[in-house]
Amino acid sequence: MILLQVNQLMKNFGADPILSNIKLEVQTRDRIALVGRNGAGKSTLLKIIAGQMSYESGEIIKPKDVKIGYLAQNTGLESEQSIWNEMLTVFAHFQTQEKELRRLEERMSDPEAMGNQQEYERILSEYDKRQVQFKEEGGYQYESDIRSVLHGLNFHSFSYDTKVSTLSGGQKTRLALGKLLLTKPDILILDEPTNHLDIDTLTWLEQYLQGYDGAILIVSHDRYFLDKVVSQVYELSRLQIRKYTGNYSAYLDQKAANFEREMKEYEKQQEEVAKLQDFIQRNLARASTTKRAQSRRKQLEKMEVMDRPLGDEKSASFGFQIDRQSGNDVLKADSIAIGYHGEEISNSISFRITRGESIALVGPNGVGKSTLLKTIIDRLSPISGHFHYGSNVSIGYYDQEQAELSSNKRVLNELWDEFPLKPEKDIRTVLGNFLFSGDDVLKNVSTLSGGEKARLALAKLMMQQANFLILDEPTNHLDLDSKEILENALIDYPGTILFVSHDRYFINRITTKVIELSKSGATEYLGDYDYYIEKKQEQEELKALDTVQNHSASNQPNQEKTSYQLDKEAKKMERQRQRRLEEVEKQIGELEVQISEYEQQLCEPEVYQDHEKVLEITNKNNEAKGKLDELVEEWTELAD
Repeated sequence: MILLQVNQLMKNFGADPILSNIKLEVQTRDRIALVGRNGAGKSTLLKIIAGQMSYESGEIIKPKDVKIGYLAQNTGLESEQSIWNEMLTVFAHFQTQEKELRRLEERMSDPEAMGNQQEYERILSEYDKRQVQFKEEGGYQYESDIRSVLHGLNFHSFSYDTKVSTLSGGQKTRLALGKLLLTKPDILILDEPTNHLDIDTLTWLEQYLQGYDGAILIVSHDRYFLDKVVSQVYELSRLQIRKYTGNYSAYLDQKAANFEREMKEYEKQQEEVAKLQDFIQRNLARASTTKRAQSRRKQLEKMEVMDRPLGDEKSASFGFQIDRQSGNDVLKADSIAIGYHGEEISNSISFRITRGESIALVGPNGVGKSTLLKTIIDRLSPISGHFHYGSNVSIGYYDQEQAELSSNKRVLNELWDEFPLKPEKDIRTVLGNFLFSGDDVLKNVSTLSGGEKARLALAKLMMQQANFLILDEPTNHLDLDSKEILENALIDYPGTILFVSHDRYFINRITTKVIELSKSGATEYLGDYDYYIEKKQEQEELKALDTVQNHSASNQPNQEKTSYQLDKEAKKMERQRQRRLEEVEKQIGELEVQISEYEQQLCEPEVYQDHEKVLEITNKNNEAKGKLDELVEEWTELAD
């Protein structure tokens, strides 16, 4: 069923167009990602669809009974009620129904009604009808739903009597997300819902959205999240929109394949045009060949000349270098306790960082990750314990809030004032590499968007040439393309990195070691994020084994151990199944692109006129389709 259609939509900001000829369709249980550069108009389009912004022309069609739920970026819940009472407001209709059921129960127990059989049966019939309706609509499980969502969004450690107004900005945003999820709209529109979520909460949200009954339209810069959740991608670029089938990784593959195919078609046509033009110029003046030249000219005039395919829009271009190398030992933490105003957040933190390591600091929200980074750079003092810095260590720090970038300086001066010995030309070149060109460098820093401030902060960091980078959520506010540029720059960086991030794809690409922070210390894991997750699962399984052994009945130890081993084997098989499922999905996507290319080739004149070539491509196409059928069958078995 079609829930929503957007046709020929156009939106301008003043005289500048932001969206043009936008077409988009949402059907039941669709999982759609909206992607594009910062400033491409993604949030604008979501607001228009949600009815919160006007548009110049076009139409949005949806049935009257289709409900849309919309959560804007960083939208915090503002309320003076408690967490629990605020969530209960979603289910006010159930509370009204409950009151009516209680009223009917009182009337049923009234002696006067009990003495009148006809009246009693009427009340009983109404009670039965209302109770069935209450049950079918979910009236007996709404409190359980509230607890499940609050637990998943990491509110289980809170008293549900806590006032919403006392929560932090990030907590209010999470609560707003929870309230929206509980309303269960037909179309769920989420703009950057992964902000302010730790990794455990992100994993829960992925699973929740995978099982969501309605359709989902989502903007997110978290590639890991998009790969898990979506099955369609709409890309906004240069005012236009284009649809791709599959998750985010499949979209990237299809986009690259489409560009390559379109470029080949364009180049081929350009060669044909050049040959026709050359023939016309050489033969038009000759009496013997002028008719053929005129015929070629008519052919050229009728030809629909293709525009050159547009590649990616301009990207930031930068790398991180070091002024001098540090010693082999960069930093050692010895029994550190961290916190504010003498009140501990975490203690017994010990670890060692050596030159060239790239270390991800992970842990739940509130455990003190950002506090630890600020303590390392001496913005906060440790409550106890000591840091030991290695020789020649120079630190470059990136603040997730860009707290220092709030001045009324111009962008040019913000950078130049910190490096006054650099010529203006060099400063402008650096800013140009971070996409600040022309009049952009004359903007006030305080007026910049989150993405622009992030790029300016990275420019300042690059100029420092520090050999130890400490980064607090460096991918926040960056679009997907800028994230990839940053990843590549950090992979090539010759120094040492310690960073906090909730972007699992980013962590996986640049990490050589993971440090997990808890309230009572730090645990090191050698390897990337996937290895860390695997080791955590093994530890949980071993912990479960210890629990079984400690609590098993003395006369049944072997039986319970066998049960554990079977459970462990089942979990291992499930992980293998999931990995194979992902491999098969990737191969299916590649084969579908390949088959599409073969069928496109079979439509080309120079191919279908060559019988041998037709036979060769047809055989390849049939072989690809055979493989596709086998993979689809395997996918069906794995997915069941």
